[in-house]
Amino acid sequence: MRTDTPPLESLGFTSAQISLYNAVLRLHRATCAELADALDGSPERLSRELATLVKLGVVHEQGGEYLARHPATALGHLLADRLDRLAAESRRIDTVVGSIRDLIHEYDAGRDYQAGRFSVDLVGGADELYESVIGMAVQAPPLELLSVIPDRRTMNDFAHRYADQWIGAQRAGLLSTRNIIPVQTLEIPALREKLSQFQQAGARVRTLDTVPSWFLIAGTDAAGVPARWGGTLAESAYNFHLVRTPVVVDALRSLFDELWARAAPLPWPRRGDGMIQVLRLAAQGVSDEMIARQLGVSVRTVRARFADAMAELGAQSRFQAGAEAARRGWLT
Repeated sequence: MRTDTPPLESLGFTSAQISLYNAVLRLHRATCAELADALDGSPERLSRELATLVKLGVVHEQGGEYLARHPATALGHLLADRLDRLAAESRRIDTVVGSIRDLIHEYDAGRDYQAGRFSVDLVGGADELYESVIGMAVQAPPLELLSVIPDRRTMNDFAHRYADQWIGAQRAGLLSTRNIIPVQTLEIPALREKLSQFQQAGARVRTLDTVPSWFLIAGTDAAGVPARWGGTLAESAYNFHLVRTPVVVDALRSLFDELWARAAPLPWPRRGDGMIQVLRLAAQGVSDEMIARQLGVSVRTVRARFADAMAELGAQSRFQAGAEAARRGWLT
């Protein structure tokens, strides 16, 4: 008969509990007195340890006898619980790591404020604009990019000259963008197609009747502003000031959030709206059957949309698709 014990210490078992559990496994069904005889131990102490094993779910008590549950089932539940706790701890650690970045930002902002250092660089040209933003994104992707574009000419240039590189950066996961544009610019030929592709890549676009000025925010550390407030990119030949001053970045972010709250979504459905609907409902724990009833479609259609979403997002599972959709901002 084997006398070695399984490595259960990592699940919280004491050495006494491991010995007792092994005895229950060997006898399969025994009373507390029989186990005490087998282990040459005190029935009172064993009774307390048995109560713990019953609470853990590895031993079952029935009519004064103790029966071993199948180890694969019993220990599987304990392992699953431990993995859940480890995952929760990992998420807490990730949150702490993320907060360190914010604390560093506050520290640097305070140091710059005391030292009077305010970094302002002149950036000239559309290519330099793209390269400046992508350079920041490469260091910590995806870079949150918030842009406000007030004029028709800049949006026309976007549709016919620059859209593909921004779409590519969004699709590659370098950027996570929100964009506000004038509703009148939606009349520009080819813009609808490019904005649809931009959205499919994960970008979010809203419209306003009137947009106050051009500006952009790149992450938490940089903002692009025109030489004259109210100005546009195109009329300035894409020259602008890249400001790395926390007080300016924070002020522009507050302005952007206010404009975003007032802005309206694009007035046409996205090709992937069906995919997004099922992903949003699934993220809330809704079953396929309930999703089908809520959307008025068949269960087969729901599952086909999940398959489309996985293909579109390059995911191997529904869970991975949901996580990637959330990262791209599709679920908000």
